[in-house]
Amino acid sequence: MVSGSVGTGTALGAVLLSLVAVPAQAASAAPGRSDTGRVTSVAAAGSGAPDDAGLQSVLHTALAQGAPGAMVRVDDAGTVHQLSEGVADRATGRAITTADRFRVGSVTKSFSAVVLLQLVDEGKLNLDTSVNTYLPGLLPDNKITVRHVMSHRSGLYDYTNDMFAQTVPGFESVRNKVFGYQDLVRLSLKHALTNAPGAAYSYSNTNFVVAGMLIEKLTGHAVATEYRNRIFGPLGLTDTFYVHPDTAIPGTHANGYLTPDEAGAALVDSTAQTVSWAQSAGAVISSTRDLNTFFSSLMAGKLMSAAQLAQMQKWTTVNSTQGYGLGLRRRDLSCGVSVYGHTGTVQGYYTYAFTSKDGKRSVASLANTSNNADVLNTMAGTLESAFCGKASKAALRATAPAAPRERYEDIAPDVARD
Repeated sequence: MVSGSVGTGTALGAVLLSLVAVPAQAASAAPGRSDTGRVTSVAAAGSGAPDDAGLQSVLHTALAQGAPGAMVRVDDAGTVHQLSEGVADRATGRAITTADRFRVGSVTKSFSAVVLLQLVDEGKLNLDTSVNTYLPGLLPDNKITVRHVMSHRSGLYDYTNDMFAQTVPGFESVRNKVFGYQDLVRLSLKHALTNAPGAAYSYSNTNFVVAGMLIEKLTGHAVATEYRNRIFGPLGLTDTFYVHPDTAIPGTHANGYLTPDEAGAALVDSTAQTVSWAQSAGAVISSTRDLNTFFSSLMAGKLMSAAQLAQMQKWTTVNSTQGYGLGLRRRDLSCGVSVYGHTGTVQGYYTYAFTSKDGKRSVASLANTSNNADVLNTMAGTLESAFCGKASKAALRATAPAAPRERYEDIAPDVARD
């Protein structure tokens, strides 16, 4: 199935369009930098409207590469673009739609970071204080600060590298398991720190397990309560849930399909799981609409003070086209636009959720598979089509430096996926 819609205001008023797939455009980007001094608004970069044909081509390519289904929603100052292709459920053949809920994986880290920065605003947390001040004896080095944890500069080893070194067996071993936060930190601490605190960026899920522990210690409430009271409820995110340790996704949803490591092996339905191995690092469930609302609201300054939003955007260089702040990614696109949000991987789901500097144009896209580097890289193309538009891409494609190919996921980040 190939479908798309564009409407003004809400999707209910959309006019259905039949879109013809065209060759996918490769995602590329200008050199990155670790400050905010480059062009960052869609309007300032001179990009056009979202390229619906380009978006549909990305989805079509993802299916050809092994994703059962893929979808994208762009919210552009009141105009909504919605496109989808393929199936949400391979058993029934039900078509995937942008109304389907799904597991967002590490996009959860942005939700956790918002709660922590709100606690900074409330005077309950200091970013440059040792984590051990709040959680005595938890970490092996008192020099590891809250800021180090939130920016992936703590040096804490990512326990998921061991847990998911073998993709399907690793997943099946934890599918129904319930961990405590302390259990996950212990798995990390079986290994030495990967670098001195503050020395280097090194993505680790352990950091946002610690973030969840900080939230619960400082508020006296479960992270589910804090997400709901501080973010889900105030923003009206009616498709967004934190159900850990329940295994089901509430309501109509896209099933997730995990790609085995063995070439040609059948996809594994990974929809039902506790996601206890991730929790505050990756267990939120949401929809494309809600993710766009969340990141748009974040960058528009509706979730924290201007001072804390500025702290969130103090970038550490990841590579030539990406920076990482405090639970927030920056990606630099081929047309000179920088976009802000997070990627997400959880077994069976790849998510990209990003917005413009002013929050006026947002995109959330999903492919319901994982452990597939080709699909991971292809879905990044939704950002190019959504933010750069056809004209900007055509003009810059020949001269813009190529974006580094993604070889790693947000889980088991040291395990190459090619």
